[in-house]
Amino acid sequence: MRTVDLRSQNPDNARQYRGSVPRADFDVNEALEIVRPICHAVRDQGDEAVLSYGEKFDKIRPEALRVPVAAITAALENLDPAIRAALTESIRRLRQTCEAELETSVTTTVAPGATVERRMVPMERVGLYVPGGLAPLLSTVVMNVVPAQTAGVTQIALTSPPQAEFGGLPHPSILAACALLGVDEVYAAGGAQALAMLAYGTESCASVDLITGPGNIFVAAAKRHLQGLVSIDAEAGPTEIAIIADASANPDFVAADLISQAEHDPLAASVLISADETVFAAVAESLARHVPEARHNERISTSLSGRQSAFVLVRDLEQAIDVANAYAAEHLEIHTENPSDVAACIVNAGAVFVGSHTPVSLGDYAAGSNHVLPTAGCACHSSGLSVRAFTKNMQVVNYSAEALRDIGPTVVTLAEAENLPSHGAAVSIRLEASR
Repeated sequence: MRTVDLRSQNPDNARQYRGSVPRADFDVNEALEIVRPICHAVRDQGDEAVLSYGEKFDKIRPEALRVPVAAITAALENLDPAIRAALTESIRRLRQTCEAELETSVTTTVAPGATVERRMVPMERVGLYVPGGLAPLLSTVVMNVVPAQTAGVTQIALTSPPQAEFGGLPHPSILAACALLGVDEVYAAGGAQALAMLAYGTESCASVDLITGPGNIFVAAAKRHLQGLVSIDAEAGPTEIAIIADASANPDFVAADLISQAEHDPLAASVLISADETVFAAVAESLARHVPEARHNERISTSLSGRQSAFVLVRDLEQAIDVANAYAAEHLEIHTENPSDVAACIVNAGAVFVGSHTPVSLGDYAAGSNHVLPTAGCACHSSGLSVRAFTKNMQVVNYSAEALRDIGPTVVTLAEAENLPSHGAAVSIRLEASR
């Protein structure tokens, strides 16, 4: 990993550090040119376009887009008991935190006989995307389905790429996770064509109101193209980890966590921020020992040597915090003497992992947090997936005749000020009728 030295930088605004730690090249606009005709074909041709693009990109054409319920059930029956037990515990922990996040409807009496209710309403129908490329992300099934169910969504359509190895069905572990969660509307479709199927609707799949879930650059581009027709959670880019570490950090722990994120994708970013160059030397030595032993060492090496990964040298802990907040990492680990104090200073991160015994991998699977998080610096304005993504708040306004009579002249005055007299007349006619 290369070193980026920021010690001499002292910008007036810490946000200026944002461009100092480069990210992977990930041009969604360029991918849009490829994705747009795919989405239009699905809109116009329905199932046939989804199946044809699946055959082109996934090298398999399923017999049907919708996965038979029998196949979903069989996948759970054949699932390794240890994996089933692990999934069950992951589901339990995430459901517990999701239930704690649920917002309740609130009614405010603004005057006698005048109420405004903020009513929390779950989405009616949602589409969940689960990747199946470099790894079968069965944990992503949990991370998407549990908050949707907790929010009260009644119709969940989940889609994942068809696998030639499994006769055109999604990976069996993904199907098993669906069965464990009671999701039986599953489709063998991936990429932009799957998202277009969810957004436009086809003969096999009714359209949805919201699409969530991570994916590659073409999935991100499809989300951008379809946003507005449907709501989306985020345009997820390559995964990333930033770590703030001082001399108290265990270099093997830090190296293991950098490796764990690099394992995802050759474009994954692993960034270590420290004011102590001996930390870099110790971590580099650990990486040299452990990367060759990793199952996906080639992918990991590509990621760690890429422009998006670096050792970032800073003057002190204060500058490290400024850089981390400017970078706004998807995952931020803190390996310092007083990690909770440092965590309290973080305002931009998808998720913060505090202390040497809280690795990102814990959050990926069983911490009780959600691993669908904002990437590419979007953590400065966006949040990770939660129950809130699957709900909307609706205003319910209820005024009595007396309450309207009290506030009516105010409405008429403001309507006249905006040169919209008919707005005022809609109130005046009621005031006159109630005299």
